[in-house]
Amino acid sequence: MTALDQYFEEIRGKRVGVIGAGVSNLPLVSMLCAAGISVTVHDRKTGEELGAVYEDLQAHGAAFSLGEHYLDTLDEEIVFRTPGLHPNHPALEQVRARGGEVTSEMELFFRVCPCRIIGITGSDGKTTTTTLTYEMLKHAGCTCHLGGNIGAPLLPEVPKMQAADFAIVELSSFQLMGMQYSPDIAAITNLTPNHLDYHKDFAEYVTAKTSIYTHQKAGSRLVLNSDDRETRMLDISGDHRILTCSKMVKPDNGVYLREGMIYIAEDGKDRELMQAADIRIPGAHNVSNVMMAAAIVQGLCEDEDITEVAKTFGGVAHRIEFVRTVRGASYYNDSIASSPTRTIAGLNSFEQKVILIAGGYDKHIPYDVLGAPICAHVKTLLLTGATAPKIRACTEQADAAEKPEIFELPDLAAAVSKAHELAEDGDIVLMSPASASFDCFKNFAERGDCFKKLVCELPE
Repeated sequence: MTALDQYFEEIRGKRVGVIGAGVSNLPLVSMLCAAGISVTVHDRKTGEELGAVYEDLQAHGAAFSLGEHYLDTLDEEIVFRTPGLHPNHPALEQVRARGGEVTSEMELFFRVCPCRIIGITGSDGKTTTTTLTYEMLKHAGCTCHLGGNIGAPLLPEVPKMQAADFAIVELSSFQLMGMQYSPDIAAITNLTPNHLDYHKDFAEYVTAKTSIYTHQKAGSRLVLNSDDRETRMLDISGDHRILTCSKMVKPDNGVYLREGMIYIAEDGKDRELMQAADIRIPGAHNVSNVMMAAAIVQGLCEDEDITEVAKTFGGVAHRIEFVRTVRGASYYNDSIASSPTRTIAGLNSFEQKVILIAGGYDKHIPYDVLGAPICAHVKTLLLTGATAPKIRACTEQADAAEKPEIFELPDLAAAVSKAHELAEDGDIVLMSPASASFDCFKNFAERGDCFKKLVCELPE
């Protein structure tokens, strides 16, 4: 009997509630129903709004509590929360107070996964680092499963997984908060203010992120970016095997950069890995991402697997993704840049000043760090969304001799149209919002797809 089968056997006869009929929870509900477990789906949307999802889950045998008061009937013995619902929400506190269990789809995956788990989190770069790690191990001939905050849910893949496989999982602060399990190999790319509309403060956000290693077993690998101030200041207790990555300091164990060459440091001995200039994806931040991935896979694949992927990997969709050249102007989609630091990294990837499209949903994070980089790297600033006034203000208040011309537009379509009007031969148009997408889109991928569609429809 597998760990997943055993879990289903343990909870059979108990009532289970699943909050949220989103992508990550749909397979969970189906699997619970198939195992003969009584499941109620709680969602703010109505059955009509859920549409085919409602009909499909109903066909599987799920019951529903829908609409505005969807949490009022949360009386099940086991409750799976959606990552978007804070684990300290009053409705979940009431579940715990009466002796119920609050867990999540991701926590269940960690509990029953039969293979080694590599978990990667951070404020910036985690998607690229996760994907690079996956590609490096796959190049080495390993059977890998990619998911978590990117890709498809991994729980349905558990029956197919073997002990020798690897599950490579990108983890958000929403998923990590309250988790009682940690991956075999954990990595934190960096820590900067983010999602402060969800977390009560930056300290809570850091606590959520660092829980990725809180429950690691003795000797488990922890990979950290020692160039990041917040990550460097972490007070880490426990018997971890720590590997660090740095562009400035040579570690005893980890990966570092010196005079354009990336080195592997292992127990005080160094060896050359590759020239940083040979990394295909542009930008200094992507050198850091490759270094992080190289540290994560140490001992799991050969250096040749690392370098081959680094030299050929074209990047993640929606991360400085080339879309099209129109009338000599090149358009790039950087929709994944949902924070100021990500947009700064995108701006630093180009040698010339760009036409920047930015703005979106307000996560209540500071934008003051964005003003100077915009003035240094942007010739025209096109703003949309709730964060437009914040980005305008930090740009206008920046201590800079030259400042970009600023336009505020009603939506992304208007911004793309304005960029097309202004762009000249040789210009770069970069959509890098520095903001979340939830004002107009369900996620950054939908926003990026919309941008690409708008650009592809532009006339020559």
